[in-house]
Amino acid sequence: MQQNNRNMKSRAMVFVFVQVVSFYCICGSCSAKYNHSHNQVFIEFQTDNDTINKAFRIALGDFYTNVQDYKIPILDTISPVVMAGLEYDSPWTRDAAINCWNAASFMVPDVAKNTLLSRIVQQNDSLIIRDKDNYWDAIIWCTGAWNYYLFTGDHTFLETAFEVTKNTLSFYERTEFNPSYNLFRGLAWSDGVSAFEGKYANTGGSSAAIDWVKYNPKKKSTPGYGIPMMATYTNCLYYHAYVVAAKMEQELAGNQNSYFAYKATMLKEAINKYLWNPATGLYKFYIDEDEESNLQTAYGNALAIIFGIADKEQAESIFKNQYVSPAGVPCGWPPLKRYHTNKNTFARHNAVVWPQIQGFWVQAAGQFCQSGLLWHEMINLAKHAVRDMQFAEIYHPLTGEIYGGMQESKGKVTLWEATNRQTWSATAYIRMVVYGLLGAKIDEQGICFSPCVPVGLHQLTLSNLKYRDAVLQIKVNGNGSTIKNIMIDGKPSKIASFNKDIEGIHTIEINVANN
Repeated sequence: MQQNNRNMKSRAMVFVFVQVVSFYCICGSCSAKYNHSHNQVFIEFQTDNDTINKAFRIALGDFYTNVQDYKIPILDTISPVVMAGLEYDSPWTRDAAINCWNAASFMVPDVAKNTLLSRIVQQNDSLIIRDKDNYWDAIIWCTGAWNYYLFTGDHTFLETAFEVTKNTLSFYERTEFNPSYNLFRGLAWSDGVSAFEGKYANTGGSSAAIDWVKYNPKKKSTPGYGIPMMATYTNCLYYHAYVVAAKMEQELAGNQNSYFAYKATMLKEAINKYLWNPATGLYKFYIDEDEESNLQTAYGNALAIIFGIADKEQAESIFKNQYVSPAGVPCGWPPLKRYHTNKNTFARHNAVVWPQIQGFWVQAAGQFCQSGLLWHEMINLAKHAVRDMQFAEIYHPLTGEIYGGMQESKGKVTLWEATNRQTWSATAYIRMVVYGLLGAKIDEQGICFSPCVPVGLHQLTLSNLKYRDAVLQIKVNGNGSTIKNIMIDGKPSKIASFNKDIEGIHTIEINVANN
């Protein structure tokens, strides 16, 4: 994340931070109970590993600390939203979507809705998502909005979300779509120049990758902002936006022959045609009409697996070939030489460990029960959080220390700071629990669980998971991913799932073992 592109608050370390918000306590140690007076659920997670447990409570503390009042333009109201972190005074679009997708939609649904609504703007009598600083991945809002609907069943919100999704896709089709490749243009996940090599490293000494256009006017693409890059990460997000647009349309109008589904299919084919590299067994970082980058993209590879863009053979290849550092999967690899001037210096956006990427990588690993990969990320992030009593923005790939990485600042390469209590780092850990360990899968019909429990754990209990009009208590015993038996509300069951219409408090207990 580009710190100097954001409206930052004071960088003074905050040791005590308490705010009373109407229906919850933001202290990470408060007991999670069902609050009948406000119909609010407070989630808990317990295992037989103390480090994992403590880290979860710290994640809750960091998350609730970052719920703050914010003006929502389209409503002209001030309401609580999820800020990007302790040192930010805005939700930011991609942070908002990821935080709702990771956890907010089932932890604080009303706040999640506010957060998503806060990113909508009015443009020529249309509602749309526009982000002046990170326009290329603003489309991720659609995925966050769909996830919120799945957890809440809020049809009124879905109507707004579908309008916004249609308008936003239409806008970027007109401005950033490259018909020669059937791919969307725009930067990869990083807004910092330290992620990029080749011609995209020339930003005139600026840290902001979007300044490439300013310093390379003859190379810019048209129409649109002007960056000709076509990245795996970004196109995965557009693919999934088409998928959820088709699902939104079917939920609202029953249309099963959606234009959006067709567009999703075509984009998936293009991603695998132009961005998959069989020689490396990984997706490319990005291409354009003149060059390509095969720096490893953990973010892009993880999303390709989660969204089903990668098939089983490709997924297995990714798990085999993606480099994982001692502290966790790095955002990119190998290290860029212009920043890697000695064995301990790494680029801010190239070879360091960003927890929000770890969260998606763990989910991808869980889907294919790569329990060793899952455990490596989860226990490392948990240890970092317990050591620091917070979830920071970035970590050093070798030492695991909080580390902001090297990047340009006012024309000189310097060591940047990593921000404190970064929300998507905290919610990434919660994501590891819900979507990684427990293997939660949610769609229009209901929610199901397919656990992947690594050797380091034997008993898991997630209490008070809010799902529409139900509150779920999930218990998992054993190691592995093979389900031996299932009990729902004390009765044997053949499936570990709940229908979308379920109401009240329900318990599911799943016993697993290795094959």
